[in-house]
Parts: sequence; C-alpha cells; structure tokens
Amino acid sequence: MTGLGHRVTPLVTPLLLAVCLMGCGGSGPRPQPGISAALQRSAESRRWPDLGDRWLVSIAGRNGRERVELVDLRNGQPVPLPGLNQADAQPVSVSVSADGNRIALVRRREGRTELTLYRRSVGTLQRLPLEPAGVPREVSLDGSGRLLAVQVSRQGHWDVDRAVPREGSTLLSRRGRHRSDGRFLCQRHYQHQQCQ
Repeated sequence: MTGLGHRVTPLVTPLLLAVCLMGCGGSGPRPQPGISAALQRSAESRRWPDLGDRWLVSIAGRNGRERVELVDLRNGQPVPLPGLNQADAQPVSVSVSADGNRIALVRRREGRTELTLYRRSVGTLQRLPLEPAGVPREVSLDGSGRLLAVQVSRQGHWDVDRAVPREGSTLLSRRGRHRSDGRFLCQRHYQHQQCQ
C-alpha cells in the first residue's frame, strides 16, 4: 500500500492543481477585442452600460463632454442618434430596448433633472413628466421598450415607479415607495391611488 500511494501521489497532485486552476480561470466576463477596440476609438470613457439583443447603449465621454452612444454589436460601430444628444443636457442614466429602437434617458437640463424616451426609428425625444412630481435618478427599460422602471426622489423618499410611457402624456402607473433608509412602505398600482 505504501509503495502504491507514493506512485499515485505525484500523478494526482499536478492533476488536482490543474483542475483547481482551470476553475479559478472560470467563465467570468472577458473583453471582446474587436468590440473593445471600437468602443475605445469612439470614447475615452464609458459608464452606465445597458444591453439590447445586439445593441449596447452607454454614456460615453470624450474631451470632458458626455453623450449617449448606441453601438451595433454586430459591427462595433456607433449608430446615429439625431436629436438625442443636446449641448445643454448632461446624461445621468440610460437604458435600451432589445431591438435598439427605444432609449430611456434621465438627464440634467437647464437646472432640472428629467426623464425622457427616445424613439430611434423616428428620431423623436419625448419628455415623460412624473406624477406626482419628483426627481428621477436611474431608469431601466424592459426588452419590449414599452415598460420602464425609474427611481425617483420625492420629499426625502426614494420611490420606484413602474410605468407605461404613452405619447404626449404622463406615466401611467406607480409601483412602490421606499423611505430614504431603503425600507419599503407600500404598493401603488395606479396613477392616482395613494399610499396609506
């Protein structure tokens, strides 16, 4: 037994070490060289990334200015967004639908923070007023582009609104309210229903 154990140990130890190292190398995120190079060419820095099916939207910085940039992941090229990036607006948060047609954006403009929805197919930017009024901070658009969630500050509380944007109107539904300490207070499902 002793002789057999000594012969097996030199074979097993390197094998176990190799298996452990492969597990550590794992399946974590790795840059895609072609896409990464294209992204670096169009911007010095990026933040707030969001993915659609074949689209990457982010807030891209170059020469001290930030703008929303949509990249087609098939070719790594930015897509024109006429009417979205305005000289007097600072993007805060951005999200894209799966088909890349709708982009939800929180931005600061003329001293106020606002929620907007951009429709790429027609090049229109629609401001989405919040009811009740509040200051939007973060936005997330679902895959269809027809439902969004937005974090809103109202009177010292953080609300998370789940909303259906309608052309030319306010957001239609409220979901919940959180206190500034993060505790959930109540559910709201319709625009005019009040929390108790």
